[in-house]
Amino acid sequence: MKLLDVLIDAGAVTWQHGYRQHLYQGAALGVWRKRGRRDQTIGRSRGGWTTKVHALTDVIGRPYSLMLMLGNISDVTAAPALLEHAGRMRYLLGDKGYDADRLRRSLREAGAIPVIPSRRNRKRTVRYHKQRHRERHLVENAFCRLKDFRRVATRYDKLAAKFLSAWRSP
Repeated sequence: MKLLDVLIDAGAVTWQHGYRQHLYQGAALGVWRKRGRRDQTIGRSRGGWTTKVHALTDVIGRPYSLMLMLGNISDVTAAPALLEHAGRMRYLLGDKGYDADRLRRSLREAGAIPVIPSRRNRKRTVRYHKQRHRERHLVENAFCRLKDFRRVATRYDKLAAKFLSAWRSP
């Protein structure tokens, strides 16, 4: 008790919280909260906590660049980071999620032709090569082959590095 009286006299401790080390009672806030969802590319969407996988494939549909994004981030925001891994290309096939004037402009500056259909809510539809766009099934087939693996289809691995290791060769 003498130590407490000395601390109170010195003004280091007020009598309001006397013996307590901290001002507020109870456990520390956030001790048991879950952390790292953003770091592990798990984002909230309508269906729950999800992850989006973006891929670049070669001409015959083999994925050579994969990237994980949060489930609540739009596809077009991931495109510039994914295209940094791309080499020289003539065409870029994409779905309506990649429809943006900025992306189309950057592809044309790089010498590639964007084959991306326009979104439904666009005021002026964008013309694209429909015959070439039919080859996009190769990309979808690549995703189907990847999802044959149970750990990929259900994302049992929380860590993004372990999740991506299922696709990367040693």
